[in-house]
Amino acid sequence: MNANEPDVSQALHDLLLEDHEISDFLNEVARLTAQHFSRRASVLCGVTMQRPKRNAVVASSSAQAMNLDEIQAGFDEGPCLEAQRTGTFILVADTRYETRWPHYMKTVHDSNLRSIMAVPLPLAGEAKAAMNFYSEHINAFTEADSIEAQQYARLAAKVVQIALRITTHAENAAHRQAAMESRTAIDIAIGIVMVQSRCSQDEAFAILQRASSHRNIKLRILAEEIVASIGQAKPATAFEA
Repeated sequence: MNANEPDVSQALHDLLLEDHEISDFLNEVARLTAQHFSRRASVLCGVTMQRPKRNAVVASSSAQAMNLDEIQAGFDEGPCLEAQRTGTFILVADTRYETRWPHYMKTVHDSNLRSIMAVPLPLAGEAKAAMNFYSEHINAFTEADSIEAQQYARLAAKVVQIALRITTHAENAAHRQAAMESRTAIDIAIGIVMVQSRCSQDEAFAILQRASSHRNIKLRILAEEIVASIGQAKPATAFEA
């Protein structure tokens, strides 16, 4: 990195102080990255991320970068996806003569972008991510640029990892809260069925299960409907996760 590394590092860490969803956070990272690398000429930046059992996240510094990265995701091929999956650095000096990823490159050929640099973000754990750099110029990215981009990616990856930990903690807390609220609704519904049918707790739960299966809806939804049917609002737990 150059002499501005402390400033870039501080700017990346400052993003963590803002309240962002992970997709919004990555959009901010992409915008900051594009700004940092646009010293000589305009550079666009996109970020793709895949987390286990979750939808892919596509972030960008501009609408054009977003469109190209979404097209990559649609074709399931492209330099950024390959860098993300394989952990390898990829450089396309002139998109007009690139033969890899034919479906994606056909779209790029029709744009005004001529150089692409894809840099993996080395994340710990099962999440995988990469940055895409786009330029309108042929051979826009020099060897020095590629070295700096990979150093920058290692710096950015540390910040992204922290953001992922924060996001995962928040998601887990939300899941625990939802599970407790679901359990609360089911417990109240069981009590209602026990009173109405003069049956035991086990019998009331079996009645709910049969009704849920017959109507092909989740037990939680059926329970909330039963609670609502007697004029109660959606039940909530008495404490936070």
